[in-house]
Amino acid sequence: MVCLGNICRSPLAEGLLAAKLPPNKFIVDSAGTGNYHIGKQPDQRSIMTAQKNGLDITNQKARQFTARDFEEFDYIYVMDNSNYDDVIELAKKEEHKKKVQLILNDLFPGDNVDVPDPYYGLQNGFDMVYEMLDETCNILAKKLIEKHP
Repeated sequence: MVCLGNICRSPLAEGLLAAKLPPNKFIVDSAGTGNYHIGKQPDQRSIMTAQKNGLDITNQKARQFTARDFEEFDYIYVMDNSNYDDVIELAKKEEHKKKVQLILNDLFPGDNVDVPDPYYGLQNGFDMVYEMLDETCNILAKKLIEKHP
């Protein structure tokens, strides 16, 4: 799960997808394309949004996406087109590029819809992002479980 700073959208996506998958079967992680918040907890508004929906993301720490992530992960879901471009720029192999997709592509096929960055907005923006990610993570979890029983 990749967003810009790894403190708003991708921590929510990480928490949501991990909660929907069987424990100890999949590794779900998140990162940011920028290095603004390395080592910091998710934004308090993301933490509050997660908590009111039964998720605890307080143990997450922001990190920056690196080329090594292409070797570590089979799927790389990005939150928006800018994140996509930044991640693809680090891909040295065609097989790495094939791992990257916009997280909402399964929810809105072919539309390349961005998950809006709620950082500069109000709490309701975080709630909206949570709902979008919850819906798409339901689809992703089902696909992953079917593909890797």
